[in-house]
Amino acid sequence: MDSKILLEAIALRKCVAARYNRMAVRLAPHILYTRHDELFVDAVTVERDGQPPREIKLGSFKLAGLTELELAAQSFQPTPIFDPAAPKYTDTTLFAVET
Repeated sequence: MDSKILLEAIALRKCVAARYNRMAVRLAPHILYTRHDELFVDAVTVERDGQPPREIKLGSFKLAGLTELELAAQSFQPTPIFDPAAPKYTDTTLFAVET
């Protein structure tokens, strides 16, 4: 199950490779949570179609939209822009990276 891969990636601070909107992405997942009874992961996009992003930002990805999800060897450090205490995560967090 994809959520198991994400839980492992968050716990080990490992990136995941996946397809999102038909694009190959490498993500650094920071938090798994629910919104409207759906699973979401907030992650930093490390690579999109083989290219690094123009800026570092935390994006929200609906788990149902991530396909071909697999754990990558690349590790990551939590980004300072991630705030696990943000209001959107209140009572919805399933698992978050330790900062």
